[in-house]
Amino acid sequence: MPYVNIRVAGSLTREQKEKISRGVTDVIATEAGKPPESVLIFIDEVAHKNIAKNGELLVPPK
Repeated sequence: MPYVNIRVAGSLTREQKEKISRGVTDVIATEAGKPPESVLIFIDEVAHKNIAKNGELLVPPK
């Protein structure tokens, strides 16, 4: 069973998560030859204050 972990800074809407999940599932099913029902996707929403880039904590978009 393939599983995919996606981490994003901030949050996504349910619609965005559904579209991402469908797209990722389609790619894995097609390219890896796996049945779509076997693809498990985890979406982790991480607060900007918990992510740093180039030594600086991210600032949430306004």
